[in-house]
Amino acid sequence: MATLVSVNVGRPKDVPWQGRTIFTGVWKRPVSGPVTARRHNLDGDGQGDTAGHGGEQRAVLVYQLDSYRHWHHRLGLAPDDYGQFGENLTVDGLPDAEVCVGDRYRIGEAEFEVTQPRVTCYRVGLRLGVPEMAALLVSHHRPGFYMRVLREGRVRAGDAIVRIGTGPGTLSIAEADSLLYLPEPDLARVRVATGIAALSPGWQGSFRDMLTAAATPPPAWTGFRPLRVAAVVPENASVTSIRLADPSGSALPVARPGQYLTLRLPGNGPVRSYSLSTTGEDTYRITVKREGPASRYLTGDVRPGASLDTAAPRGDFFLADGDAPVLLLSAGIGLTPVLAMLHHLAAAPANREVWWIHAARSPAEHPLRAEAHALAAALNARVHVFYSATTGRLTAARLAELALPSCADAYVCGPDAFMADMGTALAAAGLDAARIHTEAFAARAAVNPGLVARPARPPHEPDGEPGTGPRVTFARSGLTVPFPATGSLLDLADACDVPTRWSCRTGVCHTCETPLLSGEVTYSPEPLEPPAAGNTLVCCARPATDVVLDL
Repeated sequence: MATLVSVNVGRPKDVPWQGRTIFTGVWKRPVSGPVTARRHNLDGDGQGDTAGHGGEQRAVLVYQLDSYRHWHHRLGLAPDDYGQFGENLTVDGLPDAEVCVGDRYRIGEAEFEVTQPRVTCYRVGLRLGVPEMAALLVSHHRPGFYMRVLREGRVRAGDAIVRIGTGPGTLSIAEADSLLYLPEPDLARVRVATGIAALSPGWQGSFRDMLTAAATPPPAWTGFRPLRVAAVVPENASVTSIRLADPSGSALPVARPGQYLTLRLPGNGPVRSYSLSTTGEDTYRITVKREGPASRYLTGDVRPGASLDTAAPRGDFFLADGDAPVLLLSAGIGLTPVLAMLHHLAAAPANREVWWIHAARSPAEHPLRAEAHALAAALNARVHVFYSATTGRLTAARLAELALPSCADAYVCGPDAFMADMGTALAAAGLDAARIHTEAFAARAAVNPGLVARPARPPHEPDGEPGTGPRVTFARSGLTVPFPATGSLLDLADACDVPTRWSCRTGVCHTCETPLLSGEVTYSPEPLEPPAAGNTLVCCARPATDVVLDL
C-alpha cells in the first residue's frame, strides 16, 4: 500500500534570477502534524504563478520517493530533502507509469482525483540548481502529478493512500507527459486524452492544439522569395491594397483565410507583416494602412512591376473548418483577415450561420466596405456596423444585446484594447474561451511566468558593446541587432525587451516556439522534440546565419 511520507508547504517569495526577480513558491518544507487540504491549496501553501500552478485543477503536487532515489543516484540530489521538487506530498508508491488521469485516492480525511502531470517549469531547475531539470523530468518519465481535492480534510505524514476509483481512459501520467512533450506522439492516444473529463482543461487544450498542428501543412516555402507587384489599388485616403503574384505567372500556394504575409522591404529594409485580405486565388492581396515608414513606402512608393521579398503565408489565426456558427468581429484595419474569411465562406459550399460585426470611426474610414457588405449579403450574414462618430462605439454592453450564439467560433481582430474588451464580452455571453480567437498586428503580449514586472521599455538594442554575430531581426518589434558571443535567441530578446513567450526555457514545453521566417539556427542543448517545420525554439537556439523571427 502507498504511504504519505511528507507533507510540504511554502509561501511564495522573491528570488533573484539572471538579473531579474522571480516570485515563486517552489521552495517547500516538511510540516509536522496534520495539514488541511482545501479545494485550491493546502493550508500554509502558496504559488507565485497561479496561471500555471495551484487552483482547483492543480491544488496538490505529488512526487514519489522512488524518483528521489533515482535523482540521488543520477545527479547526487539529497534523497531525503522532502519538498525540494516543489511537491506538496512526497509519497512512497504511486509511480507515474501506473497512476492514471482520473484515478481517485483517499489520504487521511481527504479525497483527491488525479488531473494532469507536473507542468514543465524552469523553477524546479532553479530550486535544485539544475537548469535542465524540466527536460530531465520528461526524458526520464518522472514528472510527478497534480490532484484536485474532491473532499477537504486533514492529511499528515504516515497516512495510508487508498485508491477508491480508477480513471476512465487508462492514460497514465507517464504516457500523458510523453504524448505532450516527446517526439512522434501517437495521435490516436492524443484523441483519447482529449475525451478524458478528469484531465485538466489546460492539458485538454494542449492536446487539441497538437491535433490541429498535425493537420496543418508547413509553410509553402522557406525564407523569403521575390513576388511581383501585380496591382496597387487605393481603397481610401490612407489604405491601399497590393496584389502580389509569382514572377513566372504560376499560381501561388493557397493560404488559409486569416493568415498573414511577411515582407522584407528593399535594401535590407524593415521587415513587416500584413494580413491577407483575400485567399483562394492565384495571387495574394494585402491591404495596408499608412501609419509608419514601411507602410508609407508600400502605400506611396510601390508600383506595379516592383519586386518584394515575401515569406510564405503563416499564422494560427485562421478560419477553422466545421459547421458551427461563425462570429467575425473587426475594428479599423483589423477588417483585413476577417475579409479573407468572408471570401472563403462565400466560396465554400458549407451553409454556416455567419455574423459580421465591425467598428470604425466613420464610413469614410471603413476601407473595402462595399466588398465586405456584398460578401455578407451573399452569405445572408447578420451584419452590425458601429461608427463611433455617428452611431456610437461598439461596447461590451452593445455586443451583449445582439444575442450571439454561444456555440459559435469567434474571430476577433483590431487594436489590443478592442480585442481584450470583445474577448471578455464574448466569454460573458457564454462562448467557450477556447473558441475565441484573436490576432495582434504588433508584438504579442509577453508570457514570462513568475517574473516580477518591471517598467516597460520599447524594444531596443541591447546595452553594452554590440555583438559581432549574424543579424537577428525581430519582425513584429521592428528591430535588427547582431547576435552576441554567448546566450540564446531568447536571451537576446530579453536583453532587447522584445516580448517573448516561454515557460521551461529548455525547449521541452514548446511555449517558446516561434516562426522562423528566414535563416538557420543551431541548438544547445538539443530539444527533446524538434519544432514544427518553419519554427524554432528560441530558448535554446543560436543563429547560424542571419535570421528573421516573428517576434
